Amino acid sequence: MWTVTLLWEEYKAVRSPKSIVSDDNRFKNYIESAIGQKELKDIVPLDLDRIRLNMAKIRKPQTVAHVLEIIRRVSNFAVTKRLCPGLEFKVQLPKFDNLKTEDLTPEQLRNLLKAIDEERDNPHVAKMLKVALFTGLRRGEIFSLQWPDVDFERGFLHLHDTKDGRSHSLPLNPSAREVLESVEHTESPYVFPGRNGGLRTDAKHQVDPIKKRAGLPKDFRIFHGLRHVYASMLASSGKVDMFTLQKLLTHKSPQMVQRYAHLRDEALRQASNLAGDLVGEVVKQAEQRQEMGKVIPLG
Repeated sequence: MWTVTLLWEEYKAVRSPKSIVSDDNRFKNYIESAIGQKELKDIVPLDLDRIRLNMAKIRKPQTVAHVLEIIRRVSNFAVTKRLCPGLEFKVQLPKFDNLKTEDLTPEQLRNLLKAIDEERDNPHVAKMLKVALFTGLRRGEIFSLQWPDVDFERGFLHLHDTKDGRSHSLPLNPSAREVLESVEHTESPYVFPGRNGGLRTDAKHQVDPIKKRAGLPKDFRIFHGLRHVYASMLASSGKVDMFTLQKLLTHKSPQMVQRYAHLRDEALRQASNLAGDLVGEVVKQAEQRQEMGKVIPLG
């Protein structure tokens, strides 16, 4: 009898352990007790409505959507592998704004860097935040980063099991290199290991004091936010095109980087305005020199 829990275990068996940690926690917290012992054919829309409504009291729509997406994936997996019939209805996901761009003002960024430099209790977490700022890596990519993935000799970071399901190699810039070279090696293969040297799954309790000292808003998701700060700074510099930014952020499609297009356009507009000002300044200086040449000396 293929229950939802058994299907999930089978699904996990063919996935990378590093890429399934967060979803496994969501399954255990919100799905297993609700419908884990049911077969897909016995699940009705009301079952998912109960999960959605119970979660809505304590979780954001994005988290609810992630949980319901797990159920949809389990159903699709069961059908694809011909284990059992899937759900008899379509899973409706709650709508939410996934294009929210979290940013920091220059003053907030300065305060955050000061709070990071002053962190003494959790130096690993402080260095993780700097890596996030200097590389734009996702939280999960930083957590799963292993020492063999850091190529100091050639100057690259090798990422595996990324969000788009592909491996990527990104240039290791001098600022990120300096931070990573300062990280103390342990017996764990992970650069920033979790409990007992295993894969880290969270850093909220260590990050919150840093956010508080920096005076950042409570709803500022620091790893997600620093990724946006990284992207915004590159886009607003006017020196990085959208295709390059897409590659640095390891986005599968260009649509996800369009949120930064206005920053690039504004930088280009300022550069264009500067060109116009410079031309005007040159003309003004020429006119002044001409006027000076018309002055008749006294005597």
